Amino acid sequence: MRHYLCLLLAAATALPAAAEPLRLLTFNVRFPSKGDGANLWELRRDLLVDTVRKLDPDVMGTQELFHEQGEYIVGKIPGLAWFGLSRRGNQQDEHMGVFYRKDKWKVAESGNFWLSETPEKPGSMSWDVTLPRMVTWALFQGQGSNRRFYLLNTHFPHRREDERARVECANVIADRMKTLPADVPVVLMGDFNAPAGGEAYRLLAATLQDSWDAAAEKEGPEGTFHGFSGKPGEARIDWILFRGPWKARRASSVTVNDGGRYPSDHFPVFAELDWIN
Repeated sequence: MRHYLCLLLAAATALPAAAEPLRLLTFNVRFPSKGDGANLWELRRDLLVDTVRKLDPDVMGTQELFHEQGEYIVGKIPGLAWFGLSRRGNQQDEHMGVFYRKDKWKVAESGNFWLSETPEKPGSMSWDVTLPRMVTWALFQGQGSNRRFYLLNTHFPHRREDERARVECANVIADRMKTLPADVPVVLMGDFNAPAGGEAYRLLAATLQDSWDAAAEKEGPEGTFHGFSGKPGEARIDWILFRGPWKARRASSVTVNDGGRYPSDHFPVFAELDWIN
């Protein structure tokens, strides 16, 4: 009997450990505007840091991030690293800053492209938009594992009259994804300023799954913009989409606040994806 139990124990310990789920967060952090009054960056930044720390994402894509904000976040959470370039091609404007856990992932490749008719030209604009829009991307490699995935992080044009531009932005991303290796998983996240189910969404969802729709568990309101009020808008404009060997375990729009003060004017959106193999 003792020999049999020893064999069972040896077999159990020889089995590969189940892969930890991939924890993803997309977060429009709201740029440090002097006109935000009680919601100034300096008054909400520690709440934002605490929110990120508690959610503990493997990878976080941000929008409206300024360089000073990125440096503040990693200064308070030293387990994170970040990279990115501003939409002007420097450090002087909004970044699509990407943060990641240094103990779990490393950046094998990274880069940027612009959502325009000249995607390789920094700061380029098309379709009558008023601000440059871009994607910051990376190929992540697991620390001590063969897990790999591409991450694309973006922020689409915001005005009501930019609907055509948002569709064109989705086409640029869809075309770029066609050039990625088919056997490497992909995550696309960001603030799309467009409702889930709309034309831009349908273009991207043709080849990607929506973690919100696919998740076995969901928590939080569907609307993700709330303008610091805590009252969600009707549209879900912040998405985490994916393709690859994952099953969406959980998705949530995170409504954490401190006495009515919110870390940003968007609810961050969190997703947890289980590796299927």
